[in-house]
Amino acid sequence: MADCNALPLVILAEKFASLPGIGMKSAQRLAYHVMSMDEESVGEFADALIDAKKNVHLCSCCQNLTERDICPVCSDDSRDKSVICVVESPKDVSAFERTREYNGVYHVLHGLLSPMDGITPDRLKLRELLARVSDGSVNEVIMATNPTVEGDATAMYAASLLKPMGITVTRLAFGLPVGGILEYADEVTLYKALENRNCM
Repeated sequence: MADCNALPLVILAEKFASLPGIGMKSAQRLAYHVMSMDEESVGEFADALIDAKKNVHLCSCCQNLTERDICPVCSDDSRDKSVICVVESPKDVSAFERTREYNGVYHVLHGLLSPMDGITPDRLKLRELLARVSDGSVNEVIMATNPTVEGDATAMYAASLLKPMGITVTRLAFGLPVGGILEYADEVTLYKALENRNCM
């Protein structure tokens, strides 16, 4: 922000800009919006941030974010506990839940393997995953990491740990999106669509 702005406003914009997906222009708009709010609303906003940080923690079972010891998915007796869908982050759980089609449970890794960034297996929630499947009640683990170099490496590494335990490890199919047009698809997407084709 320009030098003509008050220092607290500049600092507020910089804090917003430190969030993922927020550029400096958006951060400035947010900072100015906060300044237009009444003091009570700003206080409620600040309280919500502090309350979330203080009271939301990892589920002791699946590592998703929750305010309870066990999250609502893990404590739901109607869910199929024999199938675990492994995802990178809590927002991926929300994406699957929006489909209303998946009835298994989840495991959140909180990252993907990336040696260049210093993210090694011990930084992920893999030990917790292995502990969950060790009791023999899990039949299938679905690796639902993104189809990136890091996502594929993480899926392959996890599979190498799980297969010796007699667990079926599957990977999400990737390819053409619903409604996609072939001429606009890139080569990798078309290759994945061919590789993951299904019988009719």
